[in-house]
Amino acid sequence: MFLNSNFGKSVEILQRAMDVSVLRRQVIANNIANADTPHFKRSTVNFESSLKRALDAEKERPPLEAFENDPRDMSFFNPPRWQDVAPRRVLDYLSQSKSNGNNVDLEQEMMDAQQNQMQYTIMAQAVADEFNQINIVLRR
Repeated sequence: MFLNSNFGKSVEILQRAMDVSVLRRQVIANNIANADTPHFKRSTVNFESSLKRALDAEKERPPLEAFENDPRDMSFFNPPRWQDVAPRRVLDYLSQSKSNGNNVDLEQEMMDAQQNQMQYTIMAQAVADEFNQINIVLRR
């Protein structure tokens, strides 16, 4: 009943974003653990920009309606679905902050970890608020 509504979409997006936040925490922890490893390259997680592009594409209409006669026909407008967006782990090969080839900046990693934790807390509160709204409706 709620899965195809805005409630279901909001909760699913929040859940996926929270899962990405857990992955991001693991990546940051790995970066911190290897801060002194020679030639180690830091990693980041990309997800939000891809999700935004998919959500924006969902709102757009195809500029030209096309009729497909055969399933093998090329699709003219095939926007990415937000359900198919997956986080990508990206290595930073371009920067180098230490003479040993390592590019991990501990201060930056600690700030990223703190920001990630705050975002996770906010998303968890948003999920709780969504379910509180359902509880309010069901009590009436």
